[in-house]
Amino acid sequence: MTIQSQNMSREGVTYKAVDATYFEERQLKRHAGLFTLWMMGVGAVIAGEYSGWNIGLAQGGFGGLLAATVIIGFLYICLCSSIGEMSAALPHTGGAYSFARTALGPWGGFTTGLAENIEFVLAPGANMFFMSSYLAAIFGTPANCLPLWWVGGYAAMLLLSMRGLELSMRVVVWITVAAALVLFFFFFVAIPHVDFAKNALNIASDGSALPEGNGPWLPFGLTGIMLSLPFGVYMFLAVEQLPLTSEEARNPTRDMPRALILSIVTLIVLALGVLYFGASTMPGAHALGASGEPLLDGFRGIFGDSGAKILASVAVLGLAASFFAGSFASGRNIYSLSRAGYLPTVLSVTNPRTHTPNRALATGSGMALSMLLLIWFLGGKDNVAFMGGFLVSMIVFAGMVSYILQSISFLRLRKLYPSIARPFVSPFGKFGAWVTIAICVLTLAYQFLDPLYRWAAMAAATWYLIGLAYFAFYRRHRLVLSPEEEFAVSGGTRGHPAAEL
Repeated sequence: MTIQSQNMSREGVTYKAVDATYFEERQLKRHAGLFTLWMMGVGAVIAGEYSGWNIGLAQGGFGGLLAATVIIGFLYICLCSSIGEMSAALPHTGGAYSFARTALGPWGGFTTGLAENIEFVLAPGANMFFMSSYLAAIFGTPANCLPLWWVGGYAAMLLLSMRGLELSMRVVVWITVAAALVLFFFFFVAIPHVDFAKNALNIASDGSALPEGNGPWLPFGLTGIMLSLPFGVYMFLAVEQLPLTSEEARNPTRDMPRALILSIVTLIVLALGVLYFGASTMPGAHALGASGEPLLDGFRGIFGDSGAKILASVAVLGLAASFFAGSFASGRNIYSLSRAGYLPTVLSVTNPRTHTPNRALATGSGMALSMLLLIWFLGGKDNVAFMGGFLVSMIVFAGMVSYILQSISFLRLRKLYPSIARPFVSPFGKFGAWVTIAICVLTLAYQFLDPLYRWAAMAAATWYLIGLAYFAFYRRHRLVLSPEEEFAVSGGTRGHPAAEL
């Protein structure tokens, strides 16, 4: 594929000329098959079944979080179907940015890519935070040492990435398999200890604990369902990152939609299992709602402290899987935006031997660590549960904005490119896109109504506005005709990676 870069101004942006060596220095390697993509999709999210989701129990009780999980599960089925159609038709590594760039222009492309950037930078950061809580509980390190775990985790991820993307993906795949097996093991051993009425329904209408349980399914009414939506999202959030690996997949037009659907079905099964068995065993829903390591608490209730620590050391694998997969997604998001000039182009240079976007990975890691430390010193060190909820709320805000824009892109692509090849067609069609938009708008609205976490949504919104200002006043005049850009500018006649397969 030859990129004919040139200076031009379209829709308020300017493209600069680059020579052939520009793209030679920014190459990825195709190696991922269906099973790898499937496990990457599950691995990107599976940490959400280990930590974070349980905060929704404090917001809506068991019934509220269950209803929220079902609603959000359907949202993700619709979203993954829409993304599956777009990723098969536009198999660029830009993922959501690529879809929106083609459908909504450069402003729409960057707006969507920036939302994903916030989500994918913070999601592995949150996973690292929750993983550090598990590790601190296992090894007995003091709470004020949690930042040391974060630095060590990111250093390990960057060292692994330097060995190459293929090895990195293989590690994530097998860690994900192990993490899923740990969850299924928990479900199995929890069966004899289930006391649903006593443990899952032990939250009173005033938020206090009911020692004998038998409380209401919806202790906080319908409002509890709405306030639980962001934590239901955390059980599935980031599965949509899978299309970022399109230019590393052997056959993205065939395998990407299949992997997305397989991933979300797997995650729905795991989410319902961890909610039911986690809340129905000791210590119960009330205590679990404030826990930083809910799976560890579940194992404690079954095996006691000594046995739980052994199992929790294995359970860390789930958080590690999502941390690694999410960090790689953050790097690919930065890589694709940088390759197209929306971010400094130096960030998209890949390693000449391994074709790994190490600069983009390091940038994403630095941003995540900076945000973790900022929130930590602003109050997180005094309230670990609050810090977890704050991170989740920021991530969910960015995710909801991204999903809305991707759904609008889906609707626009069907209108603007009705004859484009679509190897996979969403069975939910336009209805699924509108359902996604409606649920996302509702989730965003209730984030701002929650007095505890509205500041997190506002913090994410501030980051978003700063990024848009950076594009408006500087980067929009320094774009490059990357494959995503050339596809959009040419009306789909050039820049299609599938032509190289």
